[in-house]
Amino acid sequence: MHELTLEGGLLVSVLQIILIDILLGGDNAVVIALACRGLPEHLRNKGIFWGVFGAIALRIVLIFFALKLLALPYVKIVGALLLLWIGIKLLREEGGDDHDVHAADHLFGAIRTIVVADAVMSIDNVIAVAAAAKGDIGLVAFGIVISVPIIVWGSKLVLKLMDRFPWVITIGAGLLGWIAGGMLLHDVALHSVVAGLPTWWNYVAGAVGAAIVVLAGIPGRRGVSTTK
Repeated sequence: MHELTLEGGLLVSVLQIILIDILLGGDNAVVIALACRGLPEHLRNKGIFWGVFGAIALRIVLIFFALKLLALPYVKIVGALLLLWIGIKLLREEGGDDHDVHAADHLFGAIRTIVVADAVMSIDNVIAVAAAAKGDIGLVAFGIVISVPIIVWGSKLVLKLMDRFPWVITIGAGLLGWIAGGMLLHDVALHSVVAGLPTWWNYVAGAVGAAIVVLAGIPGRRGVSTTK
């Protein structure tokens, strides 16, 4: 039984886990908001609930495999390319007018997008929480539980911002590209190539990833809007 003292390190670990969830949960909230943006109003809460449920379930599995996965070459490269595709896809789909016709299909598609994107982006999150918990499975579980309300509240807030300010959608999709750019640069297979690069290359890679998503996604949005 842990004592809730600074000397025992438990309180410090708990605070670290909460801070990690707050800082890193924002990315997941953006994905959920983007994926649920095109759903009818009455399906949005369902999309958020089942999307978060599936993502959290997958995080539990990732806890046991994350460290080994990240040690494998090309894993982050594949994840980065997948994240770029998701960002472009979400930006191109924004503005469609057939959501009410195939509502169930769109709900399933939104949930699937949330789970896949969260799996790609949450590996680092899971590792950070596991490191802060120092192998304590109880604290790891606490980290997962505390992340749920943060992500749900965050996604609802971002959804409201997207409804009021449509340009937030483009920023959100660009954020996915930014994350993808940085992720690709840190793959094990590229370690020897990027080892000598200055740190500002991380920002260059992120900016390139964001530009790819926005430039590839905007023509799709324009095409959709002209058909209305």
